[in-house]
Amino acid sequence: MPINFSPSPDDLLRFSPEIILTVAGTLLMVLDPLFAKRFPKLFGHLAILALALATWGAVAANAVPGASFSDLLVVDGFATFFRVLVLAIGILSVLASYRYLGREEAETGEYHALLLFSVVGQCFMVAANDLIMIFIGLEISSIASYILAGYLRDDKRNNEAALKYFLLGSFATAFFLYGVALLYGVTATTKLDEIRTALNSPAAVSSFAMVAVAAALIFVGLGFKVSGAPFQVWAPDVYQGAPAPVSAFLATAPKAAAFAIFFRIFLTAFQQIAGGWEPLVWISALLSMTIGNFAALTQTNVKRLLAYSSVAHAGYILVALAAHSEIGTAAAMFYLAAYALMNIGAFAVVIHIAGKGERYLKIDDLAGLGKRQPGTAAMLTVFLLSLIGIPLTGGFFGKYYIFQAALQSNLVWLAVLGLLNSAVAAYYYLRLLVVMYFNEPGEGAETLEPLTPGLRAALILPAIGTFFLGVVPGFVLGFAQRSAALIR
Repeated sequence: MPINFSPSPDDLLRFSPEIILTVAGTLLMVLDPLFAKRFPKLFGHLAILALALATWGAVAANAVPGASFSDLLVVDGFATFFRVLVLAIGILSVLASYRYLGREEAETGEYHALLLFSVVGQCFMVAANDLIMIFIGLEISSIASYILAGYLRDDKRNNEAALKYFLLGSFATAFFLYGVALLYGVTATTKLDEIRTALNSPAAVSSFAMVAVAAALIFVGLGFKVSGAPFQVWAPDVYQGAPAPVSAFLATAPKAAAFAIFFRIFLTAFQQIAGGWEPLVWISALLSMTIGNFAALTQTNVKRLLAYSSVAHAGYILVALAAHSEIGTAAAMFYLAAYALMNIGAFAVVIHIAGKGERYLKIDDLAGLGKRQPGTAAMLTVFLLSLIGIPLTGGFFGKYYIFQAALQSNLVWLAVLGLLNSAVAAYYYLRLLVVMYFNEPGEGAETLEPLTPGLRAALILPAIGTFFLGVVPGFVLGFAQRSAALIR
């Protein structure tokens, strides 16, 4: 099919979120030298406005679904779900950043522009119908994320986090791209639906070994992006070393976008060879849950604990991928929404208690939070209970649907081991609650400042969303189920 270089109005509408964010990110960089000193908070306000407009664009684009730009991009319910999710995470990340950037005297347009560009890449990824477009989106998101991880240039921890993230991320991207090259060599196309058709033909049988290698290489690349075992070693160091609001962003938005393309690629292009990749996925799921939860038991730093927790939660979502079903896909979508809310909320509390230079990040620094700021402690309690999977929270229904999908796909032992891992996780989450409510206040609690409006919003909005998903899950789950059927 020839490429159409004259986009139609529908094409532009379907692509409007990316257009809005790209223009806004460029504008922020232009305005930075003009207003950085006089109006430091202006950039955050403009970033939130751009993200809100892009969210409107994503919803409007869903009213005219279909393929655009010679089928390189496709707007459907699945793409819209993840577009709105990463845009919402972007808004919450900006809200959580006001206090931190002001405290570190690091408020610039560069920070918010990089965040917008990273979200642009993620929107590209989730709407892509072509492996090259996925790669472009992946690189746009990753390069901006590498720079964000080292945003505080004079902080050695930031420098170390950025260097590790860049080097390991580059290797992972090379694996992904090599897999794409091999797959193109077999199928002579990079479009997902055409790859699926090519692999369904009798001629593809003779190239099964090459296709299997390509799928394994792509799995390695995406496994790194979602911090699934055994590709998770970067996550604790990067999350600990990066600025706290950047850690919150990295733990949620890039992971959600990477899982979106994980599901889209493996349930469309690799649908015909599912018997070959399913064991690989459930082994990674089991390793992720086990390594993440047991490593978190020994942590004393809250950011490292949340990093290993993130690895474990990647394992739960991989269980849904291993289920290889519509209910598994819908369960993963629901769980990613719940995970994003509870995780970014927990990181918002970390931002609040960390202090200048992130001095107070030990678990013991939470001591006395329940007495000094009961409202903040209550918000963290909500997020921790959701991470455990307690009823009336989004985390409970997320895990319930994932394990239900595993059982329906006869992955009984994987579901059982997942439940046992959830019990292990309950220990280290409850440990935080015990320290927060029953230990005497330490130095960290004594130096707490009042919540700023932005940080308060970054706590209250995720808490409301967590309860909404736990009490009325049908709204989001129903949309996820309808969207999951579109990628089969």
